[in-house]
Amino acid sequence: MIMGGRVAAPDRVLDDGWVAVSDGRIAGVGSGTPPSGEHVDVGGALVVPGFIDTHCHGGGGASFTSLDPEELLTAVRAHRRHGTTTMLASLVSDPVDILRDQVAALRELVQDGEVAGIHLEGPFISKARCGAHDPETLLEPDTGTVDKLLRAGQGAIRMVTIAPELHGGIKAVRQLAESGVIAAIGHTDGVEEQLLPAIDAGATVATHLFNGMRPLHHREPGPVGALLDDERITIELICDLVHLHPTVVRLAAKHAGRNRTVLITDAMSATDAADGRYTLGRLEVDVHDGVATLADNGSLAGSTLTMDTAFRNLVGGAKLGILDAVHATSQRPAELLGIADRTGMLCPGYVADIVVLDQDLRPAKVLRRGEWVAEVGTATLST
Repeated sequence: MIMGGRVAAPDRVLDDGWVAVSDGRIAGVGSGTPPSGEHVDVGGALVVPGFIDTHCHGGGGASFTSLDPEELLTAVRAHRRHGTTTMLASLVSDPVDILRDQVAALRELVQDGEVAGIHLEGPFISKARCGAHDPETLLEPDTGTVDKLLRAGQGAIRMVTIAPELHGGIKAVRQLAESGVIAAIGHTDGVEEQLLPAIDAGATVATHLFNGMRPLHHREPGPVGALLDDERITIELICDLVHLHPTVVRLAAKHAGRNRTVLITDAMSATDAADGRYTLGRLEVDVHDGVATLADNGSLAGSTLTMDTAFRNLVGGAKLGILDAVHATSQRPAELLGIADRTGMLCPGYVADIVVLDQDLRPAKVLRRGEWVAEVGTATLST
């Protein structure tokens, strides 16, 4: 049992709160005198649901493009140490046959429950807004190629990012939606008139809003305006305060509200690792002071963000509330992935995915499926 903390329940923060855990699940949540039994006293720390990251490329020096199972697990564990108990493994653009091999390797992690699914961020994206994707690997979507990738996933692919202005883009969005896969709009140079049919066809997510897309203009709202203003779209925000200014984060999150805002890391292999030279897909990346940029032109190339830092940045940088941060890092992403009936909130019967954050909102302890994760934070808690 976790006791003596500020517990982020779905609708309020409980002072002097407690969370009882039994057989890997939450047995009860309350405040005041807890039930008897073994306990961990967290001394006033904030207790939140485990973080859910729907867009992550790697960490700990490892990338999800690897075919080595141990390297894939290294990336997962790097983020788990920072409180991410559920995640999608994201892949950047590559030739289709290579993507199929990468999907097959990651599929094993999905089957083992290490990751919740796979996100294909390419190759069906715009060359004009491809960012840290190799433009030579990009394709216009067609039914056969989309089907080939989905069949390789055997149900493990949960999200695919598409630039809907590409030839076949709207049809691909509809194909994904009808297959039960989240169709996300991103890395797009489209105008509003090209975006709205994709939303009508079933697109429900904006891949890292603002980044990798035509910017907002007062006479042409483009993807930023169309996606932010449409109630059917959940927006991803890279909340490292490098990709987005704190005021932009605050404006977007406030406009979209709790029901449509998701924080992501877009983290690459240098996350939770030293500065230096790395690769993202086929491209070389330099990381200096934790900022990842393409070696050849200095463009941002993913991030070295972890979800606990994103949580802190939303509260401390963008000046939003604790429950706003809980919704954006746990509850809303769980809803997006269709798993909100078992995780993403501190509720009886839910899986015991829990993060204990110290007074600086840094992880002191992480519980995943009722088991403590090793090597988390530096805070010492009494038992």
